[in-house]
Amino acid sequence: MGGTAEAGLDATLGAEIERAVDALQGEAVDLLCALVRENSQLGAEAAAQARMAETFAGLGLEVDAFEIDEAAIRRHPGYSPAPISYAGRRNVVGIHRPAVTRGRSLILNGHIDVVPPGDESRWSTPPFSPAVRDGRLYGRGAGDMKAGIVAYTMAFKALKTLGYAPAAPVYLQSVVEEECTGNGALACLVRGYRADAAIIPEPFNQTLMTAQIGVLWATVNVTGLAAHMIDRGKGTSAIDAAMLIAAHMRALEAEWNAAPHPAYAAVPHPINFNLGRIAGGEWTSSVPERCEMRWRLSFYPGISAAEASAAVERRVAEALAADPRLAGCDARVTWEGFQAPGFEIAASHPMMRTLAAAHRAVAHGPAPEIACTCTTDARFFNLYGDTPATCYGPEATAIHTIDESVSLKSLRDVTAVLAMFVAAWCGLDRRV
Repeated sequence: MGGTAEAGLDATLGAEIERAVDALQGEAVDLLCALVRENSQLGAEAAAQARMAETFAGLGLEVDAFEIDEAAIRRHPGYSPAPISYAGRRNVVGIHRPAVTRGRSLILNGHIDVVPPGDESRWSTPPFSPAVRDGRLYGRGAGDMKAGIVAYTMAFKALKTLGYAPAAPVYLQSVVEEECTGNGALACLVRGYRADAAIIPEPFNQTLMTAQIGVLWATVNVTGLAAHMIDRGKGTSAIDAAMLIAAHMRALEAEWNAAPHPAYAAVPHPINFNLGRIAGGEWTSSVPERCEMRWRLSFYPGISAAEASAAVERRVAEALAADPRLAGCDARVTWEGFQAPGFEIAASHPMMRTLAAAHRAVAHGPAPEIACTCTTDARFFNLYGDTPATCYGPEATAIHTIDESVSLKSLRDVTAVLAMFVAAWCGLDRRV
């Protein structure tokens, strides 16, 4: 059981935790199946959140289920423009408060929302009908990131079945809207939740996240000049113009990749500009006058979202001014969704060392480190909440695409690691 001493645990307790987690594995799979059955896409998270509130209450936790106050979060520098109303959409927090605090407090955070399943006919089984085969559970959200929510829930329960309770406050957060703004986690921060550390079990294959990229969502609306095909030369295609502007955006992407941030020096192509949606034209036999592009853009830690968005706006303006092929066209950049800066956290931080030791105790080897090329809610804790945070979660495949799945063994292992981390970081009291 090497690594338990470094994690602040003796080998006997570590072995007890692993046995308790093994005994709960069937219940963990059942809860994950129940959550996958809840189609919790953007705006439809209520049923899944009701289940989480019930689950937290069943663990004896105080439950704080609250609707997001958009007026309050809009004033915060971490706010991203919201795509839909927050009416009826709740965050759910399970709260453990010890009689006397002896250890360090902890937030365990996960997002309940999932991305659309795409063409459901391409799935091997329906995306919201969980299927277990070959040691994996398939379904939309199984990996990203309902397995992570199950892992921290069962980690808390494993300690409870052994007769222990954390000797410090622990907050189990199930939040909405991570996949497009992160405002759910931000709302927890604005509500006052803080801790000495936070872990988000995103599906990063049991790696320790030491850096996270910044992400923006941009909409570029291009205007050309409509014309009938009999006068094709008098028109300017907005769709053609959009493709030219896209090429200028790609040039900016290449420039940023050519000057890598030290945390990403070993990462191939860390900056990724994704043209995720495009729509344009009014009539098949008319030169299109309008075209809309929706982009997901990334930028390095240390750069603010405002600085990155200003650079994008400048590049579009420069393209319009300098590219003769865009003469007579206009393009307007607007921002909705992610305005999310990146961050770094040192692997030498005490929280990271404790988590690495807990991983070693379960995996019998060191935890790889990752500089992440996507955004997560960990940024809110690190940048605004005075709460050091990282991501450490199970192994998953095909997240955001067809036949998403999660390894059930990794679900078990992450559960054990998180339980050991809670024991070492928070300390344990015997329940009375």
